[in-house]
Amino acid sequence: MQKVELKEVGLDIGLAFAKHFYKTDYLHYGYWPEGLSVEPANVFEAQENYANLLLKHIPEGVSSVLDVGCGSGKFSEKLLEAGYTVDCVSPSPNLTKHVRERLGDRAEIFECRYEDVKTKKRYDLILCSESFQYLLLEKAMAQTQKFLNDEGYLLICDFFKQDVPGKSPVSGGHKIERFLKYMEAQPFRQITDIDITKETSPSLDIMRDLIQEVILPTWNTVAYYMTSNFPRFSRFFSFVLRKKIAQAHRKYFSGGTSGEQFAHFKTYRLFLYQETQ
Repeated sequence: MQKVELKEVGLDIGLAFAKHFYKTDYLHYGYWPEGLSVEPANVFEAQENYANLLLKHIPEGVSSVLDVGCGSGKFSEKLLEAGYTVDCVSPSPNLTKHVRERLGDRAEIFECRYEDVKTKKRYDLILCSESFQYLLLEKAMAQTQKFLNDEGYLLICDFFKQDVPGKSPVSGGHKIERFLKYMEAQPFRQITDIDITKETSPSLDIMRDLIQEVILPTWNTVAYYMTSNFPRFSRFFSFVLRKKIAQAHRKYFSGGTSGEQFAHFKTYRLFLYQETQ
């Protein structure tokens, strides 16, 4: 049986929390313009703002889109409703079931990593919305050139690592300097580079508050129950998973995952490139 990665479980849990607490099926960060209060009641509006930002930057003339790492399929559905032809890449089996329920036969779903997609189809635009951070840069760009129509577009909206000292509580992201240098040597011209770190970083404050006010107290209550009633099992469990538990405390339960910390270590960018070959 194939091992399930922790990040896959995290995405499925994240979707469940998003649906229950924030009444949204999106898994991406929100876009918080000046004047929009950072509070749970506005998460749905912030995520709609993000989705509309992506739609706004799809160039005229684009008809077909490959949504790489489509999450729950919510934005792919929005693209379909806007009149685009859409296919999806969904490497997570747990999320893929949600995508299939949402999209039905309106889109072809490639159930694999982007680097492993095999198809003769070509697209006007390839979208990586908070999925680019998971891709192997060189292999992903080779796939992109293979799947794009002539003079097609690559739209990336994701965060990147900044070259600053210290360790970020939020993992992931390619180094921004390496990415920009790499793209200079590729057959693509940069059309758009927008820094939206300020507008997306408040999403981390929302997540921090959810962890501190809901998840951490639940964790502590369960841990107290298990330690009290099953001490030997609890000691064994804590020993075997000590590294993972320590990582969870450091990254999530410490309260350090804030918008301010995110903006210090990361830069959230919207890039639009056009193939020049």
